[in-house]
Amino acid sequence: MPAGPSIPPSACPACGGALRAWRRVPGSDPAWPQPVTLLRCASCASAVTDAPAPREVHDAGQYATAAPRGAGHAALLLRAFDSHRLALLRAAGAGPPTRLLDVGAGRGRFVAAARAAGHDARGVEPSARGVAAAQAVYGVQLERATIGDVAISPGSLDAVTIWHVLEHLDDPAGALARVVGWLRPGGVALVGVPNVASLQARLGGPVALHLDVPRHRTHFTPQGLRALLRAHGLEPLRTHHVLGEHNPFGLWQSLVSRATPTPSWLFHVLKRNAPLTPRDAVPTALALPLAPLAAATELLAGLCRRGGTIAVSARRVR
Repeated sequence: MPAGPSIPPSACPACGGALRAWRRVPGSDPAWPQPVTLLRCASCASAVTDAPAPREVHDAGQYATAAPRGAGHAALLLRAFDSHRLALLRAAGAGPPTRLLDVGAGRGRFVAAARAAGHDARGVEPSARGVAAAQAVYGVQLERATIGDVAISPGSLDAVTIWHVLEHLDDPAGALARVVGWLRPGGVALVGVPNVASLQARLGGPVALHLDVPRHRTHFTPQGLRALLRAHGLEPLRTHHVLGEHNPFGLWQSLVSRATPTPSWLFHVLKRNAPLTPRDAVPTALALPLAPLAAATELLAGLCRRGGTIAVSARRVR
């Protein structure tokens, strides 16, 4: 996931449509609070962050810590999230054993889960922090590399997971073209991204949790993501909108951010990236009883195909 100064695209990275100014939003990380402009595609309604990404964007701010608060207490929940992702792969025809690559593997949690489930799984991750945590926490050796640098034989993989990676890239099309080349014909890709056409994006507006500017460069709609997949030889099989890993908390946090000076304050506190301040803590605490209602609302949104994040399974056809 390369970071650094970037040139705004002249066309939508998802479908190639024309871009036009859409809205100004505050920076999502306390490390980079400056407002940025989002451009929106006239064809697929995906959006683009029209501002350069700081070079250290994936090694600072919320990404600086290797040990978020409460991670140990959330172990059972995290295992459930990984089991669901494995179930999505099985439903797409990529059950174990498969030669599986997790692109942008983070701290290696999913690679460990996939190996335990019987997959021949490996992961690539560009950050030194993630690679070190994977070894220390999960006993997983990740390859430290970007998508452009990693060397994998063409057609050597049965499945790839690209889980919340494409939105970080200025050139998701170039990255996807390279990844697809690693899949055998008939191989499966599982791609997860935030959904800028979701109910929570609408309710959260400029402070929606999953905007995460300036880190997130491309903000996909389901239509835009499917267009990108098809353009690179992947035929979408199913688009999943009901996802527990990000969506219920995302809706609740997006709504609470309407009332706190710091967008996504609790999320950043858990990431050790924001101070404990009464101006943020009081409205957050008052909103905690609303969490079950937010979860139910997000479930209904997902059933109506407006989930806060989506996962698309696809098969390589060429």
